[in-house]
Amino acid sequence: MNLLKTLATISGMTMLSRITGMLRDMLIAHAFGANAYSDAYNIAFRIPNLLRRIFAEGAFSQAFVPILSEYHDKKGVTATQSLVDSVATLLTWLLVLTSLAGMAAAPLLVYALASGFVNDPEKYNVTVVMTRIMFPYIGFISLVALAGGILNTWREFKIPAFTPVLFNLASIFGSVVLVRYFNPPIYALAVAVVLGGFLQLAIQFPYLIRIGMLPRISMNPLRALDEPGVKRVLRNMAPAIFAVSASQISILINTNIASHLVTGSVSWLAYADRLMEFPTALLGVALGTILLPSLSRAHSMEDHEEYSALLDWGLRLTFLLALPAAVGLATLSVPITAVLFHNGLFDANAVVQTSRALIAYGVGLIGLILVKILAPGFYAKQNIKTPVKIALGVLVATQIMNLIFIPSLAHAGLALSVGLGACLNASILFFALKRHGIYLPRPGWLSFFAKQLVALLLMACLALYLSSHFDWIALQAHVFYRVFYLAAILVACALIYFISLYGMGFRYADFRRTSNWEN
Repeated sequence: MNLLKTLATISGMTMLSRITGMLRDMLIAHAFGANAYSDAYNIAFRIPNLLRRIFAEGAFSQAFVPILSEYHDKKGVTATQSLVDSVATLLTWLLVLTSLAGMAAAPLLVYALASGFVNDPEKYNVTVVMTRIMFPYIGFISLVALAGGILNTWREFKIPAFTPVLFNLASIFGSVVLVRYFNPPIYALAVAVVLGGFLQLAIQFPYLIRIGMLPRISMNPLRALDEPGVKRVLRNMAPAIFAVSASQISILINTNIASHLVTGSVSWLAYADRLMEFPTALLGVALGTILLPSLSRAHSMEDHEEYSALLDWGLRLTFLLALPAAVGLATLSVPITAVLFHNGLFDANAVVQTSRALIAYGVGLIGLILVKILAPGFYAKQNIKTPVKIALGVLVATQIMNLIFIPSLAHAGLALSVGLGACLNASILFFALKRHGIYLPRPGWLSFFAKQLVALLLMACLALYLSSHFDWIALQAHVFYRVFYLAAILVACALIYFISLYGMGFRYADFRRTSNWEN
């Protein structure tokens, strides 16, 4: 299997999801702007989304995929199907209980995440109602993660990468159609979240049937605990939850702090975060999706050289593509924010404040993506404790940085703390992998960085020079021209970056990689 070709395929699907996601956010920004209702929606959605990142796509995937890969490679179809059925049964029942408990405890959860909303009873009550509506989403999306983990292990990457498109389309439907039937209209977005989760799960059923791994849910969840693989998944999940929770707790704390800042702060951070998700998902999530099953297989085959080589390949691609993305976000923050969101109720001040948060997040973009590449280096070996210890230390460091940055930078200080914390996390993971002998860097890194630095400087100078010729706020009245100018600048920046790298000896073939195994 050509890993670079597979990465391109997944990134293509992810690009489609991000384009539809950006359209979703543009429509929401146009309809609701950055105000009390948009703050309420972002907080309400963050609660089930937080649990999704902790339990579903985070801890669960990291614990489940390596063991599933081991069963798939060594124990045969019957044992693998038994593991899938047992895990699915236990997960389903836990999700039902979690959803019911979350709906009942919504007022407490909202207070924990945004205590500043208590000063505005209407905003607080709207947030509680939307939290209750959205909570079943955690059930759907957790089962989506289960299905995606199975399909990825079978090298069926396309459909799991495509499923977010359906969520975005459901949200677009909510912001355009359903808003007419709810009062306040923001409730339509909460209903759309649940609809999107259901669609993401439903589309994967035919593909699970095709590979013969559609989970069979038992009415007796206790029987599922008799499966030895389930016990191993649970043992690995416990520390994995702490590892993932550390970063999510940091986000929770930051969100609570933002709720005490001026109205709009939560939304400014949310819009900037969604812009960050473009490069994070296109590269970090896509690479992590490929690397975890590939690393797990290398580990099960005891091929240590291949294991290290996979990590080296992932790191080179990350630096090659993530650093120019970070430079682009920093130098073109105002143009990007203005083109995408400056319309309707999203005013000029919101553009400026969101761009400030985007620059701060951009500082840590490389760290945010590297964590998704380096952490699987431990997870695939079923070593969860090391990332846990690192994540907990980074959590403390991030909150110390909040105390330093917030007084002068306000909401942008929160974003900067998250970004720098991610860089610290990635740095410690890197040195831990080297210290454990898991990763041995291949020759040529110094030359790689020197050449890339030249290309990045050329790109940054061009971006700043070209963007300075336009008043991006005033161009609101000329939407077509504003879009055209930004697109032209982005193309010019991409061309000078890659042409300069080519001139210094970089070639496509240098980054091709083929997996040593097939299913």
